Amino acid sequence: MIKKKLRLVVTFRNTALALAMESKCKEKGMEGRMIPVPSSISAGCGLSWCAPVEMEEEYRAFIEQENLEVEGIHQCML
Repeated sequence: MIKKKLRLVVTFRNTALALAMESKCKEKGMEGRMIPVPSSISAGCGLSWCAPVEMEEEYRAFIEQENLEVEGIHQCML
């Protein structure tokens, strides 16, 4: 059985916003990947960005700097 870890999960209102986040993250070399929204979170879109929880402050600054629109930033056991 895979051990769950606390992860940072960024949610979006729609798929276009999720894909914009993925594109910017890959362009800038930000660690993370696209995943389905965990069932414990409600979001407008079925996609979310998952990253190490230790990078939360870095991601908050990145989102603001890149003017990315997100629905929420959560911490979840995944």
